[in-house]
Amino acid sequence: MREPLPADMFDELCPSSLNPIRFGDKWAALIIRCLEHGPRRFSELRVPLSRVTPKVLTRSLRALERDGLVERTVYAGAAPHVEYELTPLGRSVLGPMAISCAWAREHWDELLDARESYDGGSRLDHAG
Repeated sequence: MREPLPADMFDELCPSSLNPIRFGDKWAALIIRCLEHGPRRFSELRVPLSRVTPKVLTRSLRALERDGLVERTVYAGAAPHVEYELTPLGRSVLGPMAISCAWAREHWDELLDARESYDGGSRLDHAG
């Protein structure tokens, strides 16, 4: 039996939410982190990714599969189910993601200050 994913794996103060470096869509990096230690069912991914709608999670998983980062395996039988797992190509992105997350942690205060300043300013100031 595998260890369940913690529900608070990506709390609101997670550096992933501030990281301006994107891997795929908004949720791709979080999905990849959830699959880092082995295959997971859709329902398992929903626990730490509770802010993602099932429709968006499905779309993100399909995009990762299309890019060759995630493999989807269907298991038939008495209790049919589907599991998602990182491919070797998907595993190769874990290193760059770790560097990106470390950078976001190091610059956390600067990122927060910049976003607060931008969000607090007039939108007209930022129009081109």
